[in-house]
Amino acid sequence: MKKLMIILTAFLGACVHAQTSEALPPLKTVPYVDVQKYLGKWYEIARYDQRFERGCVAATATYSLRSDGNLNVLNACHLNSIDGKVKSSTGLAVIVDKKTNAKLKVTFFWPFYGKYWIIDLGKNYEYAVVGHPDRTYLWILSRTPQMDDGVYQGILERLQEQHYDTSKLIKPPQIIDEKQSEH
Repeated sequence: MKKLMIILTAFLGACVHAQTSEALPPLKTVPYVDVQKYLGKWYEIARYDQRFERGCVAATATYSLRSDGNLNVLNACHLNSIDGKVKSSTGLAVIVDKKTNAKLKVTFFWPFYGKYWIIDLGKNYEYAVVGHPDRTYLWILSRTPQMDDGVYQGILERLQEQHYDTSKLIKPPQIIDEKQSEH
């Protein structure tokens, strides 16, 4: 009987989780991304903690256009401190939704891809917010290593409207002076 209760409790917990996930409205992306404007270097301002980024500070992502229309992705960070060793990985981003360019899939370990949806974007491409439809991944990126607090607070408000738990965001240190990265 005790085993049956444990199994039923686990099953009901799984059902509640499934209902909660299904109850979320679809994640909205931005209406359109000009890929040419999106190219270049982005600084990570905040993110959801993920195993593959543990210990990363001063993270950046640099996008460049490939001849096939897809994007090269170069992610880099310093391990454990701004003076730490630089860790980098190169990946591929494929535009899935050619109408908006806002839905991509990214791989750093082929054949495994992750969804990369651009869900908020500054008018002048001064910031971007990248998420995943199940809301387990989230990055706030900026063209500069620091972001105005008013802009950041506005992003948080829009993320909450999209049913993101902004209390899960972490803000690792970012390099303020590019000369710091020359260590």
